[in-house]
Amino acid sequence: MKHYMDKNVKVSLMLATLVVVVLLVALWATKNLPSPPPPREPRPPEPVPGDIELYYTVHTVISTINVTLLIFLLITYIGIYIKTKSEFTIGLTIFSMVLLLNAIASNPLIHWLFGFRAFGLGPFAMLPDLFTLAALAVLLYLTVKY
Repeated sequence: MKHYMDKNVKVSLMLATLVVVVLLVALWATKNLPSPPPPREPRPPEPVPGDIELYYTVHTVISTINVTLLIFLLITYIGIYIKTKSEFTIGLTIFSMVLLLNAIASNPLIHWLFGFRAFGLGPFAMLPDLFTLAALAVLLYLTVKY
């Protein structure tokens, strides 16, 4: 019974951390992401103003959620490896580290910190991270459950 209580506390802490991270990044992203460059002539019809900012804000939030989930997975897999010394767990740890590096590299916050500004991809900018988020949520659920 004690093990079950510890698992509930762990899951609650993960969810609380995730909510705090999402709120902080969403607040920051809505205020600090750069606006698109001024229009040049001639130009095709303009998209609805604010769409690009919305897509990059959502992309930033999803990417940051992925980083947070991957940190949880990495910590969990390292804990499992310390207990079991399983080669499979080493593989999962390496897999999680590679995905973590991918999520960090694709986060618009990191691009913004290094001075890069990307515009014009629209909703396609966030689709890969949305699929990664779904896969990570399932992986974290299965890891915590068993």
